[in-house]
Amino acid sequence: MTASSPTVTSIDLRIQPIDEVLEHVQCALDVRVDPESLVRKRRTVGARTDRGTWVRIERRPLENINGQGWNGTECASILDGVAKPTWLRGMSWSDVARAAMWRADETELLPGKPVGPDSVSVLPEEWWEALNRSLDALAEQRTTRVATPDTVPITQAGVTSVIRETFTEVPDTTVEDWAPAHADLNWANVTSPQFCMFDWEDWGMAPRGLDAAWLWGNSLVFPELAERVRRERQRDLESREGKLMSLFFCTKILGSHADPGDPRAGLARIEADRIVAELQAG
Repeated sequence: MTASSPTVTSIDLRIQPIDEVLEHVQCALDVRVDPESLVRKRRTVGARTDRGTWVRIERRPLENINGQGWNGTECASILDGVAKPTWLRGMSWSDVARAAMWRADETELLPGKPVGPDSVSVLPEEWWEALNRSLDALAEQRTTRVATPDTVPITQAGVTSVIRETFTEVPDTTVEDWAPAHADLNWANVTSPQFCMFDWEDWGMAPRGLDAAWLWGNSLVFPELAERVRRERQRDLESREGKLMSLFFCTKILGSHADPGDPRAGLARIEADRIVAELQAG
């Protein structure tokens, strides 16, 4: 490697100094962020601004930037009938020295707080109705974007490879029905008591049922909640594609790189065995 070549390093924005990044975004968007509201995650940071909006900043390695662009939040602004914060403006820039791209998006504030462990059991019926309306509306639309769950574009070859590595007995992994998906639908990306989906950077076309499978899989630590998700999204999860996506998610819990102490493992194994048997029976 030459002295001028960029160095790829493991970055965690929870601990990396970000003052320079915040100042760059504030100048470009003409806002000031409230440091007391700053939320830091591994590859994103967000904060409330002085004009009553929210700014979310994301960092991605250059190798994760594909041809469709990575302006997912901006592109999601055209989605009709989906509960989401309104996108206002955005900007991006290249950080060659760190082999990274940065993206900042300013949106309306969320209508509530992200759903937490203390609130999942008391979600009102109106919340579930809004979830169903949004997921149904999303699936009816079309886009040229490809969903990137875990920042990796989802493809038929990828689905087959991931499922077969853990569930070798699945007879056929062919996906025939594709539809737009949020692609990172977990409890930290939805609000309550008013339902809203946010963090749209990974959305795009995916096997139908991906979102239902992701929300169901992230609920397995609470069996009653997982059953409620399965009941609400039964049409998705009982379809062939929904079953494949459920197995696709279960590889996170049961696959070779999974955490052996994952509290979801027991129920995931029971459910995976059931789904595999149903796929084998045709």
